[in-house]
Amino acid sequence: MTTIQVRTAEKTKKTAMRILKKLGLDLSTAINIYLVQIIAKKGIPFQVLTENGYTPEAEAEILKDLAWTKKHGKSYATTKEMFEDILSE
Repeated sequence: MTTIQVRTAEKTKKTAMRILKKLGLDLSTAINIYLVQIIAKKGIPFQVLTENGYTPEAEAEILKDLAWTKKHGKSYATTKEMFEDILSE
């Protein structure tokens, strides 16, 4: 056996420990489960999401589309103006 030291916010640790206790686990067991899953999945065993709830790849694609739209897309002062343009096509 070996020891791992991890630095984390006190609140994060306490909240995680409270949740794990309800699941019948301690922090050490939960971390060991996580490490075993990293090995089994050969990577992070869950999807990593940005603060907006997207994968980093999906968020990058959205930002790329947004940049293209800002450069090449039309803009309207009102929704009425937009609908008139759409219906005239």
